[in-house]
Amino acid sequence: MKKLLLLSVLLLLTTSSCSVYETMVNISRLKFRLGDVNNFVVGGINISNKKSLQDFNPLEIVNLTQVIASGKLHASFTLNVEAKNPNDGTGGYPQTDATLKAFPWRLEIDQVETISGNIGAPVSVPGTGDITNIPLTMNIDLIEFFGNKGFDNLLNLALTLGGEQGSSSKLSLYATPTVSSPLGDIKYPGELKIVDQSFTN
Repeated sequence: MKKLLLLSVLLLLTTSSCSVYETMVNISRLKFRLGDVNNFVVGGINISNKKSLQDFNPLEIVNLTQVIASGKLHASFTLNVEAKNPNDGTGGYPQTDATLKAFPWRLEIDQVETISGNIGAPVSVPGTGDITNIPLTMNIDLIEFFGNKGFDNLLNLALTLGGEQGSSSKLSLYATPTVSSPLGDIKYPGELKIVDQSFTN
């Protein structure tokens, strides 16, 4: 991705200077990974403190059964994307802050393509080497994409994502960032696949 980003800009420029090259290198060094899943609400029930199906009380089970029988199972949660700007002025690179102007994304859950969206406002990622959290609000009808799983499997999927021991390990986010720079807004030439195990750039 780093090579593609540099190449796409160099093809557009008839001349290049040291400052232009440094700007492109710095932008290409931005890193992203998936962080925690927070505030997972499914069928109107917050499951952030639940580990298994046994943690649902009888009334919650009845309510969820009725919701699923209606043909919809709405879920909402916050997916935190961690952004890291290593351009802190060390290692031969000048200190450079970055601003994400756009971050169009699409979400895969358990390798199933689901919803898409974008950030609502620009996000500053300071050149300090620290992690900047980008909270993305997700709203999805689980029946629409996983209706063939059955009641228990649907709830287990929700718990795997947003329960007390949940994580973003079954999620993949594909994003095409646009970053502001002295050269103007620069859009990445292709999608980044962002997962929870390691930073992607």
